[in-house]
Amino acid sequence: MRYESLATVIENNPLHVKEEWTREYLRSVFEFHFERTPYWRRLGQKLKPDLDEIFQGKLERVFENIFNAGLTVEEDYLRTHWLDFVPEGYRGRIRFYQSSGTTRERAIGHWDADYLRVLLPYLRAAIDELYGLDEVYNEEHRMRAIAHGPYGWYQEEISELVWSYGGALYFIGMETDGLKRVLRERGLEAVLKILDPLVRYTERVMKKDRINTVRTAPPFMELFEPYSESIETVIISGVGINEEFFKYASETFSGTTIVPLYGYYLFGDLVGVHKHGGFWYYPNYPTTIVFPVEEKDGQVRIVRRGKRGRAAFIIARPEVLIVKFEDETAERVPSVGPFKWDGFGNPSRKVGDEQ
Repeated sequence: MRYESLATVIENNPLHVKEEWTREYLRSVFEFHFERTPYWRRLGQKLKPDLDEIFQGKLERVFENIFNAGLTVEEDYLRTHWLDFVPEGYRGRIRFYQSSGTTRERAIGHWDADYLRVLLPYLRAAIDELYGLDEVYNEEHRMRAIAHGPYGWYQEEISELVWSYGGALYFIGMETDGLKRVLRERGLEAVLKILDPLVRYTERVMKKDRINTVRTAPPFMELFEPYSESIETVIISGVGINEEFFKYASETFSGTTIVPLYGYYLFGDLVGVHKHGGFWYYPNYPTTIVFPVEEKDGQVRIVRRGKRGRAAFIIARPEVLIVKFEDETAERVPSVGPFKWDGFGNPSRKVGDEQ
């Protein structure tokens, strides 16, 4: 199973993926991993799931069927046995990435390099439709960006995104182990002491170059306050995205476009919107599907729109298949703007799990 056919569909129309095609794609991914991937082959032999039965009905019912068939992966097992999720004989260009480690020991997951052929068109299409960055940056007015974050997928993704606009990027890597706990228990000043190199290099760049695009987390936005007049776009993710932050950023960086993202080490970033006093995020179908769920009469059910439930993910790609619950709750929200599928809003994560 390779990326050619998937990338062809997504590159042409990343925000118009049909439900029927998504179901067919999902089934093909499950069939492939049940045959080739150690974890899924063993589970298939043990449970003998009936894929004909599981993939009956609309996508929402298929999603529920997958979880009710006992196909979920335990977080602790995934963290300890990540190699069990790599297909045997897979010929793609695999790289193993670590999660940020901000709240617990780093997890390890893998991407095929070609996944960016699917992820980047989604990011560009969603960001341009919602925020019009393609009308801001061009040959005459180039994007000049600075990004804070951990090395790995985060660096590669933001690099490709900035380059797709013809821009130039300063990437300032940061050590993120335990940062959320430090922020919660000791405050921003303690975090900035740990990240002193990031602070110094950011100030050095901002004094020398005219940066117009920033990718960072809410706690670090104060580093850019002296340069607010030149900053046109803020791409934001991580701890602290809430209504209070949005009000601060809108007032302090007046006229700046704020693009919220939801990041996770197994699938990268999902694009969000500020809506009804909160933030709603939309997965990149068909490779990432997210619904808030609840348990009713011993069965997993997707919650009604507007209701909060436990976040459940299906990450389905040629190189990896993961079905899992998160230690996080979110609201189910309707489609908006260019998105043709429901999203999840205002996620709330417990300390002890991470993105």
